[in-house]
Amino acid sequence: MIKIGILGMTEGNAHPYSWSAIINGQFDGDAITKLGYPALAAYLQANKGTLGLNAARVTHVWTQDDALSQSIATSAGIAHVAGRYEDMIGQVDAIMLLRSDIENHVKMAAPFLDAGIPIFIEKPLAGSLEDLDYFAAQVAKGRLIMSCSSMRYSSEAITAKIEMAAIGKPELIIATGKKDWLNYGVHMLECIMMLLDEARPVSVRHIGESGKDIVHITFPDGLQVMVNMFMDISGTFQVSIYGQKDWRLVDIKNSYTMFRDNIIEFIRSVQDGKARLDFSKTDNIIRALLAARQSLAQGGETIYL
Repeated sequence: MIKIGILGMTEGNAHPYSWSAIINGQFDGDAITKLGYPALAAYLQANKGTLGLNAARVTHVWTQDDALSQSIATSAGIAHVAGRYEDMIGQVDAIMLLRSDIENHVKMAAPFLDAGIPIFIEKPLAGSLEDLDYFAAQVAKGRLIMSCSSMRYSSEAITAKIEMAAIGKPELIIATGKKDWLNYGVHMLECIMMLLDEARPVSVRHIGESGKDIVHITFPDGLQVMVNMFMDISGTFQVSIYGQKDWRLVDIKNSYTMFRDNIIEFIRSVQDGKARLDFSKTDNIIRALLAARQSLAQGGETIYL
């Protein structure tokens, strides 16, 4: 049984509740709803029959607020609440760092990496090339780091992946989603890169504005990709793929299954002693993500990768 420690959480990101529930097989829907996450409680209830993973157990949790930590622990049946996140060293076999404040990822991950503890880090992994290079150096030392958007494992995207041959050579991909570029644009890039067999972009150019992010990405074979992230639109995450033979719309709605499969892949990585998601794939995505932000800061200048 792999003992997992949860390190979270940040406002608006309830993964410490949901991911602990998926692993431990229990949750308090009323408590989660009262905290402002009724949709989370609803999808856990709808999938109650498949909650619980026999290979692992969340045994420890830490957040910056003891009452919040106690709430997560009570909801998911977590035995121990840590007073400091470093206290989990020596008590757990793996860590899930589920905070969205990427500026703190290095600081919070470092004690566990130094102790040789495998770690999953919430997307996006890094908000700067300096931090990304730090994690790359840790991987080069043999540390197990996994970080990705769960959209890589969405059933809708995987179905599209199977159908890529029928679509033919892709000429244009248009992806649209809600919220900010850094924290949510990574979802779209993760899905697109998976569909394209982790192809590396040639250039990235931001042609929109902050809050109405429109990012143009080119690839070596001439493929053109447009990613649109708007703070104030409705809708789900969608990716339209236009090929020489056919086209597909990928409408990503099933959060539960992609979260569950992401967690399973991390647990399998811990069992194998090696990340099943090669770090080069994460590095590729984060560099494109950061290049778009750099382009915006430089007035829409094209950034070559």
